[in-house]
Amino acid sequence: MTGTSIEPELWVERASAAVAFYEAAFGATTLLRVGDGDDIVARLEVGDARFWVGAASAELHRLSPETVGGRTSRTLLVVDDPDAVVARAVAAGATETAPVADEHGWRLGRFIDPFGHEWEIGTPL
Repeated sequence: MTGTSIEPELWVERASAAVAFYEAAFGATTLLRVGDGDDIVARLEVGDARFWVGAASAELHRLSPETVGGRTSRTLLVVDDPDAVVARAVAAGATETAPVADEHGWRLGRFIDPFGHEWEIGTPL
């Protein structure tokens, strides 16, 4: 790969279930998966976007939203059809926090995934 990119890693409890959720909600493809059960790290791809899912670990100071009792960031996933992606995510178990609507030159919707991570799904208008 050439160029510059950012690939965040989401730390979660129940990492295997998180990978399955992102596959169902986003149509993610798992590019790499290392480990067993919930003690894993996986690299996922949605279109040209990549991110990692890893097991939370208090010993390594890798805290999940569930551990801290809230969210520490929001991830924007840019897609062609935010309405469809948000609908799939909610059907897969996410909690919608803002319905898809046009705002600030974008079509955006927001939800919290079952693992406590906040997502914004959108496309520029």
